[in-house]
Amino acid sequence: MRRLIAIVVVAAALAGAFLLTGASDKGNKRTYRIVLDNAFGLVEGGDFRVGGVRAGKTTSFDVQKRRGHAPKAVVTAEISEPGFDDFRADASCEVKPQSLIGEYYVDCQPGSSKRRLRTDGSGTVPVTHTASTIPTDLVNNILRRPYRERLRFIINELGTGLAGRPEDLQAVLRRAHPGLRETTRVLHILAGQNRVLQNFIRDSDTVVGELNNNRRDVVRWVHEAGNTAEISASRRQQLRESFHKLPTFLAELRPTMARTEELIDAQQPLLGELRRAAPSLTTFFDRLGPFSQASRPALRSLGRASVAGTRAFRKGGQEIAELQNLAPKAKPTFKPFRQFLQTMDDRRRALDNNDQRAANGGPPAPDPTHIGSGDKKGFTGLEAIWNYPFWQGLSINGFDSIGHLLRISITTDPDCSRFQNNLDPNHNPHDRAVLNKCSQWLGPNLPGITTPDFTGDSGSLNRMRHEASLPASRVGERRRPGQVEAGPRPGQRDISKPQVALPPSVKRLIDRLKPREPSVKQPSLPEIQRRLPGSDNTRSTQELLDFLLSP
Repeated sequence: MRRLIAIVVVAAALAGAFLLTGASDKGNKRTYRIVLDNAFGLVEGGDFRVGGVRAGKTTSFDVQKRRGHAPKAVVTAEISEPGFDDFRADASCEVKPQSLIGEYYVDCQPGSSKRRLRTDGSGTVPVTHTASTIPTDLVNNILRRPYRERLRFIINELGTGLAGRPEDLQAVLRRAHPGLRETTRVLHILAGQNRVLQNFIRDSDTVVGELNNNRRDVVRWVHEAGNTAEISASRRQQLRESFHKLPTFLAELRPTMARTEELIDAQQPLLGELRRAAPSLTTFFDRLGPFSQASRPALRSLGRASVAGTRAFRKGGQEIAELQNLAPKAKPTFKPFRQFLQTMDDRRRALDNNDQRAANGGPPAPDPTHIGSGDKKGFTGLEAIWNYPFWQGLSINGFDSIGHLLRISITTDPDCSRFQNNLDPNHNPHDRAVLNKCSQWLGPNLPGITTPDFTGDSGSLNRMRHEASLPASRVGERRRPGQVEAGPRPGQRDISKPQVALPPSVKRLIDRLKPREPSVKQPSLPEIQRRLPGSDNTRSTQELLDFLLSP
């Protein structure tokens, strides 16, 4: 089940990696600010396009005034379509005419820079990345008489007004017409590629010379191209039928594309969850790298073990064949044995009808041997067999509030088998050697025996308890002995625990696999001892042994 869940999560993460960039809620609005030299022809609610595709609308306008700079128009654009809100720092925008009656719209290119623009309205496309198209209707108005005379006055006064601002005029002209800007870029590129052009001209002479030397091949190529065109012309009927069937094919494809669009819309919540889980997955994969590197020796050892295991399985083919031949012959023997085990595990065949120990320690429902209200309260045959080593172990291993004590032990060493209470390890080397050989202490530091008992100092004990309750101060903090395991800092998720959200169907399946709480509360071990006959301290040892060893 864990492997299945891991495969589902990884497959969903891979699918989200391909579709996540184009998934976003339609109702989630994104806004950008675009700075222009002028916003002539733009209106509120006008089209806002990205790469020629309508992605939203222009919502508001403002004027940007800065000391020492000419006023600029600021247009706020709102994107409502999914997949068009990934503007970068080098994004560019342009005002274009939408029709011949004077309607205009803003068209932008998202750009390819690594830095993204914020989508909360603070992301701004600067005026250096924008352009305004010269309106065609205004150019046509120049041909009319009133506007023609006005244009003459404007030209007469334009030189005086812009005589002291040549740089600003040059920048406005470059942004006013995209063709000028692109031509300037092309000229800069050609200026930087003069050596390449020189090599191209020189190499072209070489190519023409080679073509002249291989003119027969060129003539043959031209001849074959003519044959190919002739053959294509003879198949014009089939080509015409293909183009004739294309609209029908596109019409049949439309429902499929519509269903594909519905599927993408239905996947948007899942992709949104994957987007939110992406940081955790990134952290998981980052930490998976060192773990994978550390697991390589184990995998190599497993590979070598698999080679040995393959040889063992191949050699075990003969034994498997013998077992297959033996299985039909063993059936008459194992059938009575199965019946015997079923009889031994039948509660109805219990000898005792009122043994409360069987009811307290019996399995919960729906086990077949569960003891109900009207059933016999006695041990089955199998339980009676296992009761002997269980109760015998309890009689040998005594316990109290501190721990267990093994009452019976076998020691073959003569120094350790004799009881000695007069050893002096501090002054007698022989006694020290005997003590080191026969002592059964767990570890070199035993509180109250080899080291001072820290529980006697209330101040030290309270300080240790306080340090054990402190959370981690930073991620990856190393803990001192006695402190709890370092957990997450306040406000952070505990990445040491799984953070996978299971589908409802898988969660219900896992809940069914959880062990159910027993209907009858199991008694503790001291309570069982109190209920046992002969557990009273006043009883003699002989009476306890008679009870344990009695049939």
